[in-house]
Amino acid sequence: MIMDNSTVLRRACQALLALMALVISAPALAHFQELIPSPDIVTAEGPRTVSVEAKFTHPFTRGPVMDMKPPERLGVLAGGTVTDLSGTLEPWPVDGRRGYRAAYTPRGPGDYIFFLEPATYWEPAEEKLIIHYTKVVVDAFASEEGWDALVGLPVEIEPLVRPYGLWTGNVFRGIVRHDGAPIPFATVEVAWRNDGSVRAPADPFINQVIKADAAGAFTYAMPRAGWWGFAALVDGPAMPGPEGRDVGSELGGLIWVRTVDMVGAGGGAAGQ
Repeated sequence: MIMDNSTVLRRACQALLALMALVISAPALAHFQELIPSPDIVTAEGPRTVSVEAKFTHPFTRGPVMDMKPPERLGVLAGGTVTDLSGTLEPWPVDGRRGYRAAYTPRGPGDYIFFLEPATYWEPAEEKLIIHYTKVVVDAFASEEGWDALVGLPVEIEPLVRPYGLWTGNVFRGIVRHDGAPIPFATVEVAWRNDGSVRAPADPFINQVIKADAAGAFTYAMPRAGWWGFAALVDGPAMPGPEGRDVGSELGGLIWVRTVDMVGAGGGAAGQ
């Protein structure tokens, strides 16, 4: 069948509109740098070595996972002293992509703040470089001291709530800081690390969005057990992109916290 020019043009426009509809209806995914320890509370009865796993992904949708280049730095802050763990990092395959992991044994009682400075990630869809400075706090032997210390990352969330030993439904509060100073009305994205048990009824449920107040402080109640990532995002300086020209950048300050269901002595929910 031979089609005239108007028919060809009409069908081409229909195909373009269909493609645009697919793009617009695709889930609004946000990148999150994960840094997950196991365990997050070290006890005398449990394992004493902490394994930390890092991957760059979309936590709620469980992917896709993006390839990580070798991180710039992995460290741990404890008792006012920073220990560089970069030399202990090992490549870790995740869903055919590359993440990294390392192991560390706490020296004694204290709160250990693990932090990661990843290499820049080029996001072609946004035409910007992404750097997510990420941390997580591990308590060792019921010390409960030092969890609110600042690492001194370019963008960092200062916890106002002890970031471990949290029940499901507890709130997490923090202050967003950039170069040490609070950021008024900073944007904070929140992602739950989905275990496959929850499906979002619509795209806005995938990640929550908070605006900090005039003092840079924010609050969020965590409705389900598991790991929650809080990402404070700010515009960074222009940096050389993959083609050598300067491009924009996104700097993120992330902290991960874990909530646990309250369970009674008989195995059911407490209070029942």
